[in-house]
Amino acid sequence: MTTPKQLLVLAAARNNAEWCAAMGRSHGSAGEFGPQAWAAPDRTPLYYPDAVTLVPSADRAALVARIDTVTPGASVKDSFADLDLTEAGFEVLFEAQWIHRPASAPALTSDLDWYVVGTPDRLRAWALAWDDGGGNAELFRSELLDDPAVFVLAGQSAGGRVVAGAVVSRSGHVVGISNVFALDGGPDRAWPLVLGAVHRLFPTLPVVGYEQGDDLVAAVRHGFEPVGPLRIWLHAS
Repeated sequence: MTTPKQLLVLAAARNNAEWCAAMGRSHGSAGEFGPQAWAAPDRTPLYYPDAVTLVPSADRAALVARIDTVTPGASVKDSFADLDLTEAGFEVLFEAQWIHRPASAPALTSDLDWYVVGTPDRLRAWALAWDDGGGNAELFRSELLDDPAVFVLAGQSAGGRVVAGAVVSRSGHVVGISNVFALDGGPDRAWPLVLGAVHRLFPTLPVVGYEQGDDLVAAVRHGFEPVGPLRIWLHAS
């Protein structure tokens, strides 16, 4: 019998796969959903996996056959932390926890104004703030704005500068959160802004995502519960 937590992990994994697919499409990468996993035959954008498992105990050989392991950088999001990909040439990059916050959790408020990014210029400003000088702001392309399931949230200072934000992706009966950031104050400043905005946009939907380390601890402080492990595998090539 599937437990409530297992159902949440299934929903979170599917949501995350759909967000990875959306990011891939914005870069011209055509991934496909199968019964056990979403996978892309071409290299996906930086930080995004080439495959995301959707069910426990996915077929390892079939999964690896669907991605490019020749070009350096192949990665797999093992959504249930139950695969061993070492024989296929992968090693564990990091482990994390899926997180869940019920729709009934208290709404949070922030001292920052927020809006949903709707123009290429505003997306560029958001990406530069998210990147904070790392040189990867081009990751977020204007094609994302055409996806009806993706919402880029920006928090702005009194002077109108983007200082916090996140990406929100809706799928099925959950809302997924990723790329949470704040230029000052870290996740403890970002989460009230993001969760307050999500409550306004989707008041009846639970929130899911994944975090690790200190970011996981911060998410728990803001009403999230860890519901299951995941593992990111990187090909040794």
